[in-house]
Amino acid sequence: MDSARMRVVLFGATGMVGQGVLRECLLDPGVERVLAVGRRTTGQKHAKLTELAHGDFSDFSQAERDLTGYDACFFCLGVTSIGMSEADYRRVTYDATVAAAKVLAAKNPGMTFVYVSGSGTDSTGKGRSMWARVKGQTENALFQLPFKAAYMFRPGYIQPLHGIASRTALYRIPYALVGWTYPFWKAILPAMVTTTEQMGKAMIAVARNGAPKRLLENRDINAL
Repeated sequence: MDSARMRVVLFGATGMVGQGVLRECLLDPGVERVLAVGRRTTGQKHAKLTELAHGDFSDFSQAERDLTGYDACFFCLGVTSIGMSEADYRRVTYDATVAAAKVLAAKNPGMTFVYVSGSGTDSTGKGRSMWARVKGQTENALFQLPFKAAYMFRPGYIQPLHGIASRTALYRIPYALVGWTYPFWKAILPAMVTTTEQMGKAMIAVARNGAPKRLLENRDINAL
């Protein structure tokens, strides 16, 4: 891939991780263009940024032309499973991700797909934890698609930087309460914590240069 001309599709740019990834993409001189896909726009203005508001995340067939001509996809869209049935969580987590990925794989055979999963994801897709099981099934489905390469990021605790905040009220309070302790946790448990900045830089590095393995845990993300 010509690093000076990398074109990126970003899902979930309004979420905490997505905001961090978008920031790093816009700052990276090797990223030529970013298409942010979401149910609503980010409200940001930048010469490299194009936005696509898409209402139906179960069907991307009408957006095929918009999703063609890209080198990498950073899929940061996700929701908490708290209070959700497995059917509803699967609809948002598995169905939406695979619907988008199938179109992207068909239209961009040279694409690298990077999916934000989570620490503790169940690769068997059969475990007792609902969220881990569905995430594992999603990872496995992505590996079956004909991308140039697919990588699953499994971060632990993610510290938001540069004014970024979670859109989920349930998360904002804990982040506000414990965020100041991040340097302490980084010092004693460096393999368990990362930042939105590191996530963004690691995704770009993987899209540009690849990685030695397909499942990247927190320690691997921080090493990129």
